[in-house]
Amino acid sequence: MKVRELVATAEVPGGEQLRLFRRDRDYMIVLNRNELMNSRMSGSEEQLATLTCARLKNRTNPRLLIGGYGMGFTLRAALAVLPPGASVVVAELVPEIIAWARGPMAELTAGCLDDPRVTVVEGDVAAVIATARASYDAILLDVDNGPDGLTRAENDGLYSASGLAAAKAALVRGGILAVWSAADDPAFTRRLNANSFAATPSKVRARSNGKGAQHTIWLAESV
Repeated sequence: MKVRELVATAEVPGGEQLRLFRRDRDYMIVLNRNELMNSRMSGSEEQLATLTCARLKNRTNPRLLIGGYGMGFTLRAALAVLPPGASVVVAELVPEIIAWARGPMAELTAGCLDDPRVTVVEGDVAAVIATARASYDAILLDVDNGPDGLTRAENDGLYSASGLAAAKAALVRGGILAVWSAADDPAFTRRLNANSFAATPSKVRARSNGKGAQHTIWLAESV
């Protein structure tokens, strides 16, 4: 049996410690006893990008904001289908996550952070959203564990009524707010629909082979 090796640690601002583990060629990011990310389970994060980009296929040079780099699954999937003139801003709160992507996980990253369409902002995606006005065709949030967060109480603000109002202001007319979650959250669906979004959750599989646990993605159109 392959041994799980601790590669690095990082502090979540105002929160707990993240740990990066490697087992053979697989990587895991762990918070306490919760495995937040695993390089073998990329399917639902990729679907967050591909489902969103399918909604943008008729837009010229779309501009996206991705909240949370994670292991880059969403970013790489978006870059694979976006046109050359598109642009993607990636906001990552924990600087070490980007350092890990360029360091021990460089093979997994596959150069996506150096794509000329990509701009990396090391900071809170909520702050990026708060200062934007009609700036993005889509905002993709893969932050914490979804609307029911694990790592930071501050993340709850992204999914509150005020957070949704900020997201709507940051989107162009008819823009898409796409949200990843480990589980369904009917209260969040109602909150989206009560705050000027048209939203229906979709179930997707955790693995790219269509297997594994079911995760939830909301594609909420600003109305």
